[in-house]
Order: sequence, then C-alpha cells, then structure tokens
Amino acid sequence: MTFFFILVVIVIAQRLLEVLYARANEKWMKEKGAIEAGASHYKWIVLLHVLFFAALLLEVLWLDTERLPVWQFFLVLFIIAQILRVWALVSLGRFWNTKILVLPGADRVQRGPYRWLPHPNYIVVALEIFSLPLIFGAWRTAVTFTIANALLLLLVRIPAEEKALELLNDSSNKATKV
Repeated sequence: MTFFFILVVIVIAQRLLEVLYARANEKWMKEKGAIEAGASHYKWIVLLHVLFFAALLLEVLWLDTERLPVWQFFLVLFIIAQILRVWALVSLGRFWNTKILVLPGADRVQRGPYRWLPHPNYIVVALEIFSLPLIFGAWRTAVTFTIANALLLLLVRIPAEEKALELLNDSSNKATKV
C-alpha cells in the first residue's frame, strides 16, 4: 500500500507542477499574441482527471484490490509513458500547454515525437490512465476512464485543436501546435 501512496502522490505532484508550467507558458504565449481555442471544454478535461484520481483512490482503498500477476508490465508501460511525456514536453518547450493555444505566425513544432505524431501527449495520457490503475489491480478505473478519456479526446479535444490549427494555417500558413 505504501508503494501505491508514493506513486499516486508523485503523479499528482507531477500534474500540479505541469499546471504551473502550463500557466507560465500560457502567460508568455499570450504576451506574444497567442489565441486560446476550445476553452469551453477545458473544465471537462480537468474534471475527468480529478475524478480519475478519486476513482483510483476509492477503488484501491475501498474495494481492497489486489495486484494483477502482470502488474510489472503495467508499471513498465507507465514508466514508458513518463519518458514520452518528458520528451513531448521538452520538444514543445514554451509552447507546451494543457490548453489549446495557437500563436499566429509561428511554425508548427516538428521535432521530437511531433515529427511522427500530431498529438503524442494524448497518447501519454491514455497510457497513464490505462496503466496506473492496473498496476494496483483497479481495472474498473482503468476501463471506465480509458473509455471516457478516449471519447473526450477523439470527439472534442483533438477536433478543437485541429480546427484551431487549420484556421491559423488558412490565415497565415503558419501555426504552432501547443
């Protein structure tokens, strides 16, 4: 149980640090003229993540889940996701954000994982939401939130981001994906 608490505290602390980093980047980008898109759905993304951690805690503590025999596989998957997260974050630098911000006149980032994938951080989040609960046998949380996250990303978030980038590309032929 100690490992569970340590890992969850580390992940929550990581999320809070990411929010601080995103706010600093948002301030910098908006000073440069960045435009926010898709703001109306941002609260649903935050809510999904808060409910994910609440469900994870409740399932592991209340239902007293047991680790699956292959829990180490899910730990390795989770660690790979963390490495990918850092790579995506470093590749975007000051353009990385939890919100959809586009900077007119800037080139779309094409380095790091963005050379091959348009949305690597969303893959990271999907891997985390799937693997973290399964490390501790919380399969209900893994299934429920993997589906909810996929629906939110595929039906709302990614289309909003792509639309914002298309509008900027139409007007300036340049855009930075954030």
